[in-house]
Amino acid sequence: MKQRIRQSAVLRLLYASACLALCMVLPFLTGQIPQIGNMLSPMHIPVFLAGFLCGPWWALAVGVMAPLLRHLWFGMPPLLTAAAMCFELATYGVVSGLLYRLLPRRTGSIYAALIAAMLAGRVVWGAAMAVFSGVSGAAFTWAAFLAGAFTNAVPGIIVHILLIPVIVMALRKAGVIR
Repeated sequence: MKQRIRQSAVLRLLYASACLALCMVLPFLTGQIPQIGNMLSPMHIPVFLAGFLCGPWWALAVGVMAPLLRHLWFGMPPLLTAAAMCFELATYGVVSGLLYRLLPRRTGSIYAALIAAMLAGRVVWGAAMAVFSGVSGAAFTWAAFLAGAFTNAVPGIIVHILLIPVIVMALRKAGVIR
């Protein structure tokens, strides 16, 4: 029993590490054109996957660490954005991981967990941006929130809704996750 628990913890650590590595690499695919990277949000994909693969607490760690490490290592995203993204991505990981564990194991539950996490994360991002902008003296308006969280993010939202459930179902079919 102890051996199985240790093995499970090691697997979650390995999956979380792989998701964190993907958070570092995927933005390079869209980094040449920053507007496309902002719209597709490639760093979000591995954090959502970490929620489904590793559970809420490992995904929270991936979500907090990814933007900070990318900022420290590559200078992108800018510090204010990276700080707000820490809260957003942590929320994505926690909500998707918790809901995936709590909801019945149906395809619709994957979508429900993903969409709820997306909405919660965007609200938390908006709150973080409002606080950080207030501290720095910059304005963060309702229009800026709607544009950043929804209007400009529509392509990424579509990609996430189309891609992540398919990956989760494939991992489930392969026996990687329950």
